[in-house]
Amino acid sequence: MTAATTPVLQSQPLGPLWPTMDPFLFCAHHDDAYPPSDGRLGVQAVDLEGRQMGSDFSRKDGFSMYHGDGVPGFPGHPHRGFETVTLVRKGLIDHSDSLGAAARFGGGDVQWLTAGKGIQHSEMFPLLNSDAPNPLELFQIWLNLPARSKMVEPHFTMFWNERIPRLEHADAAGRRTVVTVVAGSLPGTAAALPPPPESWASQPEGDVAIWTLRLEPGARWTLPRAAGADTQRMLYFFAGQALQVGPTALAQHAALHVDATQDWELHNSGADAVECLVLQGRPIGESVAQYGPFVMNTQQEIMQAMQDYRRTQFGGWPWAEQDPVHGAENRRFARYPGAAAEEQPPAA
Repeated sequence: MTAATTPVLQSQPLGPLWPTMDPFLFCAHHDDAYPPSDGRLGVQAVDLEGRQMGSDFSRKDGFSMYHGDGVPGFPGHPHRGFETVTLVRKGLIDHSDSLGAAARFGGGDVQWLTAGKGIQHSEMFPLLNSDAPNPLELFQIWLNLPARSKMVEPHFTMFWNERIPRLEHADAAGRRTVVTVVAGSLPGTAAALPPPPESWASQPEGDVAIWTLRLEPGARWTLPRAAGADTQRMLYFFAGQALQVGPTALAQHAALHVDATQDWELHNSGADAVECLVLQGRPIGESVAQYGPFVMNTQQEIMQAMQDYRRTQFGGWPWAEQDPVHGAENRRFARYPGAAAEEQPPAA
């Protein structure tokens, strides 16, 4: 069969880490059913028995502590040479970094962080509800930087949920599809919020798109072709019962490498809503050397990154704790270096 009749070029089952293609490096779907808190923004102590604390990815009882102790999450750690894009669907994240930036965000917000020449940050998951569950769901995506941009200055920005463009489409039967446009152009929507200036997503030739899709039962929507002939596209079918991509029917969740040169109709043929994540981009096409939180082009550059981090700590750590959280108040805000806090929604 040819690509013209075969939208799905490759299919892989979804595991803890989702397969990606250049220019993306990593995609993780965290979906944690945290219980009521202990009153100090952490998990009730009784629920932590039998876990490998400090490195808990067990999903015991439906959640993980990751590298957190009392509060789940990822205490201070370094990055160099790429970007993190964090889409929060449920719950809250407390961000702190070596630039002095801080944020609490969630409920559809997106954080975009260019690590560039080096940054430290922490990502903690404060549990605000002491008398109700604290569900958390998010995607964390790593987007590579080309060699010319790997040593740029770090950059931190927030995309607030209320400002992110969305396409709401009703098919001939009135069944709705909603497409949330984090990055990339999509006919029928306003321009996407601008990515950081040195991002591959900010380069027209990058043809980067990050979209989430939600199709009502029975809904049909046409996934448009990419602009570039060599653009690569992954479609992650992660929620719902059944999805049809062109003529290809799927009854199990999967990571799909799809042909991006054609328009393909998506049809939710199941009884529940279908949700998908789309990652697309033109490959950077450079060698990748990775060691933990560092992504460069050569092993020598990785060695240099490790030496630089030992020597400089990428600017140091201005916080009293490795796992700072930002209080018990249910608020969303960002504080950029040297600036006052930006509240969301803005104060009246």
